[in-house]
Amino acid sequence: MTANSVTPPRPGASRLVRRERFLGVSIITSIAFLIYGDVLLGQFAHPFWLALIFVWLFSVVLGSALSVVRHAEHLAERLGEPYGTLILTLSITSIEVMAISAVMTHGENNPTLVRDTLFAVVMIILNGMVGLSLLVGGWRRPEQRHNLQGANAYLGVIVPLATLSMIMPNFSHPADAPAYSTAQQNILIFISVGLYSVFLALQTGRHRGFFVDETGGEYAAARTGVHDDPLWLSVVLLLCYMALVVFLVEQLAPPVDYFIETLHAPAALGGVVMAVLVATPEAISAVRASVANHLQRSVNIFLGSVLSTIGLTVPAMLALSHITGHPIVLGLGRTDSVLLILTLSVSIITFASGRTHLMQGAVHLVLFGAYFLLIFAT
Repeated sequence: MTANSVTPPRPGASRLVRRERFLGVSIITSIAFLIYGDVLLGQFAHPFWLALIFVWLFSVVLGSALSVVRHAEHLAERLGEPYGTLILTLSITSIEVMAISAVMTHGENNPTLVRDTLFAVVMIILNGMVGLSLLVGGWRRPEQRHNLQGANAYLGVIVPLATLSMIMPNFSHPADAPAYSTAQQNILIFISVGLYSVFLALQTGRHRGFFVDETGGEYAAARTGVHDDPLWLSVVLLLCYMALVVFLVEQLAPPVDYFIETLHAPAALGGVVMAVLVATPEAISAVRASVANHLQRSVNIFLGSVLSTIGLTVPAMLALSHITGHPIVLGLGRTDSVLLILTLSVSIITFASGRTHLMQGAVHLVLFGAYFLLIFAT
């Protein structure tokens, strides 16, 4: 057999290897911490080493999460709305639940971690993500349109769930810490899962049109050429990246824990770190859709993400609390409660007309800046 008779590799296979090269980075990082984890995670007394390990793990986890979003978007293009966005939000919500669980069950108990993460996700998405999407989209065109009925459906569930999860606990036990009793937690689990299930039936059933981008066919067509892999391959790669995220987030827990407990950093920073890992991939997708003048897809992403975070993450973490015995405090402080009410009120005004513009994006970004500054001021 001559050298010329050797069958060359298929161009599709080489393109796949190049596109998924970050999978190799995630696998190598996972193997390194699996074999040498005790050494790598045992030198936090040196600030440089602590920063190095944190940046390394945070970057790889974030990159893997971005890959999850990339493959979820491929499935979204193939399946259409609202199923595509639903896959995206459920994938990210799964990562969020696993990330919080890893940090919550590691080291000293942090009963406010779930609350801080939940609040951070809401602030990052409803203020940071919404503000940036509307600002960038409004900069390119005077107004953008979305389906008013879809936005109302999202907010109609988000507002009561956010109130019951993060504000009402402060009034259930006035003399004690802002925490629900076991019976009250069970009621909240039932309400959250029940409302989310009803919304899911509405979104995928008789009112599916509320969440469909009228220009979505053009958006999908413009992007379909980027992905020509079979559907099963995207599903397999999505699950692989999610499995790597689960393992690496567990390794990220010790440096985050050390930074908060040993260096006495604001406890809310732990929630912010988890929220950034969760919200950044979706923020990129939402802003990209807004720039392409597909605001309805952006609305589906950021409002759907907030709804799934509250409707699924809260009951999942309450159930985990019952199983592991780690108590959870859900009620926000006075300042954060006011900021949450203000954010929900402004969001209702923003999406009340079915049209958005640059000024609304600026208002949401100002609220996001206020949230970030108040972490260090309180």
